[in-house]
Amino acid sequence: MISMKSLSLKSCLLCVGLILVVACRKVSPGEEEASSLKAVRFPQRIISLSPNVSEILHGVGAFDRVVAVSDYCTYPPAVKHLPRVGGWQTTNLEQVNALQPDLVIMTEPQAAFVKDRLETLGLHTLVVPSQSLEDVFTAIGEIGRAVGNKAQAETLLQRAQSALDAIRSRVHGLGRPRVLCVVDRVPGTLRDLYAATKGSFLAQLVEVTGGESIAPPAGAGYAEMSKEAVLSLNPEVIIDMVQGPQGKFAEDPIAVWQEFSEVQAVRAGRIFPIRQTSAIHPSQFVTDTAKCFAKMIHPEVFDHDTEF
Repeated sequence: MISMKSLSLKSCLLCVGLILVVACRKVSPGEEEASSLKAVRFPQRIISLSPNVSEILHGVGAFDRVVAVSDYCTYPPAVKHLPRVGGWQTTNLEQVNALQPDLVIMTEPQAAFVKDRLETLGLHTLVVPSQSLEDVFTAIGEIGRAVGNKAQAETLLQRAQSALDAIRSRVHGLGRPRVLCVVDRVPGTLRDLYAATKGSFLAQLVEVTGGESIAPPAGAGYAEMSKEAVLSLNPEVIIDMVQGPQGKFAEDPIAVWQEFSEVQAVRAGRIFPIRQTSAIHPSQFVTDTAKCFAKMIHPEVFDHDTEF
């Protein structure tokens, strides 16, 4: 007969053995990372202070956690149902604080106006760069990591970079028309005209898509240009991204530019307005903007491409 003492000893030894098996089992790096991620509590109440931030949050699959957006956010469509917390320099701090966010995301130019004040309120912030194409990719990665959607961000990055690389490949060796990319002016006129310059993601997209961005360099990536400067540069292609009134109050950009009848782009009818607001936002939609630019700059290659 087996004694109770013997059974008890065997049970103890069995338990010890199981503990040793579990402790010695090799854990794969993927399992270890997944386990550590479970221990981290990622933000569940996010406020976006910029349109490109809202677009990126949607792109990485985290927009369902956004509780408020800026006055200028238009995408995704769900922004229509969210509170608005102000504009570029007019963020309503009381409203932001009342919404109890655990993360407020903004771009670098905005940070000087609101970051310190938000952190004084005890709010956690993330500031992302937004000037160059490299900044766009950095912002996607940083936002993806901050919200716990690193894998989705990496997929979004790979897709965007592959699309731009494909366009670069197709325009390689082609002539490079001189391109002026206009980002602002008084609607209906050519007054107070601003263009994208070297260092901005828009000027870089011109280069990616086979053009030569001809606006003189400027520190901020955008610069005011006089009419005399435009005449002197004599662009072959003008991309007009001015976001003026729509509907019956909308201007005719082609007619506006007829004032510069001696400019080559005007004579050749190569004035191209872009109305999509996302085109001026440094987000994953740079790929859509690049496709638009490619058709405008090299229609002989891209006009009949069904992928575009």
